[in-house]
Amino acid sequence: MSDPVFFPSTGALTLDRVCALAAVEVPPGADPATVINGVAALELAGPGDLVYMDNPRYAEALAVTRASACLVSRRFAAKVPPGVHALVCAEPYRVFAQVLAVLHPSAMRPGPVFGSPGIAPGSTVHPTARLEQGVSVDPGAVVGPHAEIGSGTVVGANAVIGANVRIGRDCAIGPNATVQAALIGNRVIVHPGVQIGQDGFGFAMGRHGHLKVPQVGRVIIQDDVEIGANTTIDRGASRDTVIGEGTKIDNQVQIGHNVVIGRHCVIVAQVGLAGSTTLEDFVVLGGKVGTAGHLTVGAGAQIAGTSNIASDVPAGARWGGSPAKPIREWMREIMTLSRIAARNDAPQEGRGDKRGEGE
Repeated sequence: MSDPVFFPSTGALTLDRVCALAAVEVPPGADPATVINGVAALELAGPGDLVYMDNPRYAEALAVTRASACLVSRRFAAKVPPGVHALVCAEPYRVFAQVLAVLHPSAMRPGPVFGSPGIAPGSTVHPTARLEQGVSVDPGAVVGPHAEIGSGTVVGANAVIGANVRIGRDCAIGPNATVQAALIGNRVIVHPGVQIGQDGFGFAMGRHGHLKVPQVGRVIIQDDVEIGANTTIDRGASRDTVIGEGTKIDNQVQIGHNVVIGRHCVIVAQVGLAGSTTLEDFVVLGGKVGTAGHLTVGAGAQIAGTSNIASDVPAGARWGGSPAKPIREWMREIMTLSRIAARNDAPQEGRGDKRGEGE
């Protein structure tokens, strides 16, 4: 069986080009023309590879790396082995990402599964839809009436673009994704299986049955958003669900109706945002965080994984727990419970185990 290369390299970089990306000088004594063929993990790298290091957990791997160069934060620079050029920079991982993007541009966003641009055989594009030049539509995809799609956008196999939907330029709509009642900006990545714009969960409950409340809002997704596989984003009920520019959403996230997410938020896998939740700019939610509805998480707040948010969170706060509370308070409670449990488990004088006596 052949060994395919899924993301081919565009070619080698020189050490001085990598240094330019890192905004650092070429190390003394290093040849600026040293060839960097690719990137690798610390323990797997060999000559010609670039690696990065900014986590103490990988100190042992750094000590044995055979890479040509290592992007490294200052506190680990002295641990770079002899023969490996240390490129000391403030944010090694970000520079590493930049190098990867240069070497493997095809990995930056999904391309056509069918392998060729244009409207593929087996796709269905309504005659009233407007597609700019350079749009690719893979087999099985459906583009509904009066939809508009910008140049450079890819619509994956079996994806469905609903009537009147607007999608900007250089976007990627993954296979089996569905986009309804939505306006999507430029350079948005929607991974496979994402569902956008379906009904929100709205019912007027009563003892004679639960009356469905029509959901007549939209989903607004601004530029440079990325949405992970199998995430669901409900359209608004009477106003819009909004995802701010630059926000990154992981796989299997549930975003309820009327949710407003600010700019450059990070939402990790299996988060659930109840209806009418507001996240201000630069909020970070760890995996499996859940929110009650109609609350606000302030700008720059960070919430630990598996936490449940039941009240508004102040800007810049760091909360955790269930219900979520300030990190120090949460940790103090955990430590107190641990001490109580330890005391209860410890043998106490005069309270020996009497089981078995007289047997």
